[in-house]
Amino acid sequence: MHRSFLKSWLLAGVLAASFGAASCSKDGDGVVLFSVKDDIALGDSVAQQTDELMRTKPAEYGRLLDRASNKDAYAALDNVVNEVLNNGKLTYRDQFKWDVKIVQKDDKNAFATPGGHIYVYTGLIKYLDRESQLAGVLGHEIAHADRRHTSKQLQTQYGIDFLLSLVLGNNPNQLAQIAAGLGQLKFSRDAESEADQYSVIYLQGTKYTCDGAAGFFIKAKNEGNTNPPAFLSTHPDPDNRIEAIQNKAKELGCVKSTESDTNLATLKRVLP
Repeated sequence: MHRSFLKSWLLAGVLAASFGAASCSKDGDGVVLFSVKDDIALGDSVAQQTDELMRTKPAEYGRLLDRASNKDAYAALDNVVNEVLNNGKLTYRDQFKWDVKIVQKDDKNAFATPGGHIYVYTGLIKYLDRESQLAGVLGHEIAHADRRHTSKQLQTQYGIDFLLSLVLGNNPNQLAQIAAGLGQLKFSRDAESEADQYSVIYLQGTKYTCDGAAGFFIKAKNEGNTNPPAFLSTHPDPDNRIEAIQNKAKELGCVKSTESDTNLATLKRVLP
């Protein structure tokens, strides 16, 4: 990866004036992070670039489905997403955008940008058997944004100075590269484990069985094919993760006796 830094002390001064001393903070692990405001700004920039790639190169990146022409699909998906978002456990529920977009592509994948822009592929939706599996996968991706894993990982790869320069609108070609690779971003084992745990925590306050994400992993594992779902291939050790998710659900005592798959059924029926 090419790395670009701020070009002059003058620009550094502009950054300092723009973002202030509160722009960088440390999390519990001592990792320097953007401010929440910078997370939102970077996420907006990445989402705009991602949308542009999907509009101009749909054969490569998938076709972004607009809401006006796919009202029923978005209404059904919004029902699932909002159920997860409104669980009362998100740190940045009110600060982040939390908009959701459907991508017409056979990839079994989903991802979220910093600031809470969520992308869900039709290949994933059509692959799942239960609505709780969809809720679990969405909870996992929401956790990556809400726990700020995406920002941390991008910072590790590119450096905080470079990412702040993107917020200022510099390096548009590099922004396109980040947008193009965000769906395949590889997180640390600890980040994946935390996202799995929070997918259970988030679903505790919903109508869904809390170990929904485990259902996805079980389905993919049982198929045993040589071309695993993108979500699984970029998230290793499914056996350990299934057990950890199920154990967390048991710990929270949140297995539901009945579930509805109405929204998933609607999505499968109306999606192209």
